This record gives sequence, structure tokens and C-alpha cells, in this order.
Amino acid sequence: MAQPAEKVELFDVNSDEELARNEVALREAERIVEAMLFASAEPLDESEMTRRIDDGVDVAQVLERLRGHYANRGVNLTRVGRKWFFRTAADLNWILAREQVEEKKLSRAALETLAIIAYHQPTTRAEIEEIRGVAISKGTLDTLLETGWIRLRGRRKAPGRPITYGTTDSFLMHFGLEQIGDLPGLDELKGAGLFDGRLPRGFGVPQPSDDNALREDEEPLEEDVPQLLEMEFPEEPEAPEPPEPFNDD
Repeated sequence: MAQPAEKVELFDVNSDEELARNEVALREAERIVEAMLFASAEPLDESEMTRRIDDGVDVAQVLERLRGHYANRGVNLTRVGRKWFFRTAADLNWILAREQVEEKKLSRAALETLAIIAYHQPTTRAEIEEIRGVAISKGTLDTLLETGWIRLRGRRKAPGRPITYGTTDSFLMHFGLEQIGDLPGLDELKGAGLFDGRLPRGFGVPQPSDDNALREDEEPLEEDVPQLLEMEFPEEPEAPEPPEPFNDD
């Protein structure tokens, strides 16, 4: 009687070798990206890291591996848009509290203006004023520009070519957002008690977008920022002095 044939397990040697090579390439890319992130004083764009690693390595995979490695450590790998940086773990912020500089609180007008720009960008001064229902001062925009949370995007293709405003990566970093789409929606705002009572029919919170590319109704800026703001808020002419009283003595 013939003996049953022994079961033979086949292994794809080439496949195993390829996996091993890929793992070695990934580990080396992790070391390179990790070193770049630690050495950089500013958040690094994914494109910059891609240029420094092997062509066959996916930088997104490398960054996710690194983020997982640092998830439970004293510093965490954080993403803002397409930029990455190391940040102190949130539960350890109290250790560095004495090193933090107390920041001046924004006025209500500045906070409202910032929120309108964040949700409605790209937006113009006139559009901000229409939503708020009151005029906006140059000082309010100056303050937001100094914080680095908003920027001048371009000019609207409309009569007067008004300036358009948008948010920055610094805005995302300060408020702990990876992308502008992480801003709370209407349901979340209601849950936080920011909307009380009945809202007007058709009221809604737009889906924000901070894409750097100019829209079809925008054109590039040509002047320097200080000059643009002076043009946006021209000084009122001084009132003429009243005439001296007539004296017929």
C-alpha cells in the first residue's frame, strides 16, 4: 500500500527577502525623518522629508510608525496640515507651566473676527462686517496678524479688489487642530452651549477650507502687507479748524 505523500509547505523566498528589505528601508527612513524633526525649529513639510529618504519608501507610512512609537512618550509626533513636529505630551504640560508666557486675551471683537475668518475663508473685510453686523477696526486685524493666526491671501475679483483673509498653520497649532476641518460643526457648538434658543431658519455653519491655492474669484497680492492695510483702512481726513472770530475793533 502506497504511503500518503508528505505535506510540503512552500515558501516564497523572494517575497520574504523583499519584505525584509522593505523593513530595513523603513527603519532607516524612520531614523532620517526622526533626526530631521528633532533638528528642525519649525514644523516640517512632508515634501521636505520625502526628498531625504529613498524613493521607494512611503513617507506617510514612516510618519505613522513614528507617531505610534511616540504615542505614549513624553513628546508626541503631531501633524498640522502636511507639516509635522514634536510636541510635549498634553498630560505633561503642567511641568513646563512656569516656562510658559502668559498670553494676552483677545477682545470679543477679535475672537468673533477670527472665528468668521476660520469658517468663511477666504473672506473680505466687508463680508466679516456683514456677518458681525458692525464695522471692524484696523486694530482688530492688526492684532490677529501679529499673532500669526491669520494672513492676507489675495484680492477678490470684484469692484475695489478687496483683500481676502485666511488662517495659518500657527492657528491650527495654537488650537490643537490637525486640519481646518477639525473645527467643531453646528451640532458640537450647540452641545457646548454656544447657541442658546432657536436659530434662524436655514442657519448653518459652513465646512471650512484653508487651501493655500487661490480660488477662481481671487488674484495674487502685489503690494507689501503694511501698504495693503493702509489702503484697506485709509485715514480719515482731519476736520478743518474753525475760523477765528471776526473782530472789528
